[in-house]
Amino acid sequence: MDRLELFKYSLDSICVYNIENDEIITAMRNLLHAAQSDELVKHYSAFFKKLSAHGSLREYISNLILTDDNPFTRACAAGRDKELPKALIEGVKSDLEKLDELSTISAEDVIEASFGEMEKVLLTLPKWEIGESEEPLDGKWADRIEDLAFFHRRNGYGIYSKYYAFAWRDGDFIPISATDPIELDDLKNYERQRNQVLENTEAFLDGLPANNILLYGDRGTGKSSTVHAVLNEYKTRSLRMIEISKSDIGDLTIIREKISKSPMKFIIFIDDLSFDSHDDSFGELKAALEGSLSGKQSNTLIYATSNRRHLIKENFNDRENDIHRSDTLQEELSLSDRFGVTITFMNPDKKEYLEIIEKIALDRDIEFDLNRLLLEGENWARRRGGRSPRCAKQFVDYVETCERMGKDW
Repeated sequence: MDRLELFKYSLDSICVYNIENDEIITAMRNLLHAAQSDELVKHYSAFFKKLSAHGSLREYISNLILTDDNPFTRACAAGRDKELPKALIEGVKSDLEKLDELSTISAEDVIEASFGEMEKVLLTLPKWEIGESEEPLDGKWADRIEDLAFFHRRNGYGIYSKYYAFAWRDGDFIPISATDPIELDDLKNYERQRNQVLENTEAFLDGLPANNILLYGDRGTGKSSTVHAVLNEYKTRSLRMIEISKSDIGDLTIIREKISKSPMKFIIFIDDLSFDSHDDSFGELKAALEGSLSGKQSNTLIYATSNRRHLIKENFNDRENDIHRSDTLQEELSLSDRFGVTITFMNPDKKEYLEIIEKIALDRDIEFDLNRLLLEGENWARRRGGRSPRCAKQFVDYVETCERMGKDW
């Protein structure tokens, strides 16, 4: 049996990893099955074209292994890999040995299997790179099962090992590849509020009782940034985030059902939440928080932000009608109660605002005269209608840009 024929049988015998429908693996299979046939040149060209858009061969196949969704990777993500049957572990080891070998297929291997005019044509074509594999798949892949288990415990499995955040669109999860990179250290002041969110999130990740959270307060005070920073802090502890809009609240039951069997932990994030007095989604959110059959699942929490003290917008008639006003107040209280934790973010006073400016500027290593920086920072806030952490950051961004460009600010 020649080398390409052995590769062909190895590829067809992968039994744990679900790679058979991958476009590059399909192109590889077509290439191997076309050895010594008239279609070899066509499949060589197609394989090179697809692989060259993704880097080297070992890098690509190792990445497939790290992002696969199968019983082994799911069990590892849940920390239950020691409970897996021996037969499955042997299957994983066998697959890794074969994939390790398959990742070494070279253009020279294919050319050696050709003949006559076909060989002459193949020699004119570019050769793909073998390259290096992704960590932790260095050395012999079959010897890295323990390292793979640790990787999946920290990074998840399948699509959740490739992406940390998702948006809910048209009944499905859409991966967000470019997330807000903000870290907890980038957020200044508001330590008490942030610690409440962190303590609740850590309890959630540790499997302890945790609450849904409503972050309420003035615009620009860091409510959404706090949630984004929490994801960046805990994404290596199997935390993932699903952002939904208010119009998708009715899909919460469907969303929870889709992720109910996943060992990952999910925060469902609703930004800038408010309701009209006759908004049906208000009742749906109440039910989703606690009142429905799917309202409490161990792997999901809801974190929401709002700029409004009262989530239900009132009109003049509501204020005139005392009975209606009382009903509205009860509705507001019933929703707040179901969140469990409400955390308030208010605009800073002058002293706190200037502290935030100074801390951000120090983080950026900007050379500045402190008195001038604070004076201009206060003038900046006055021109923009008020002090806030967002306003402070925008001012320091402006100062840094001017300094780097050699302009006066």
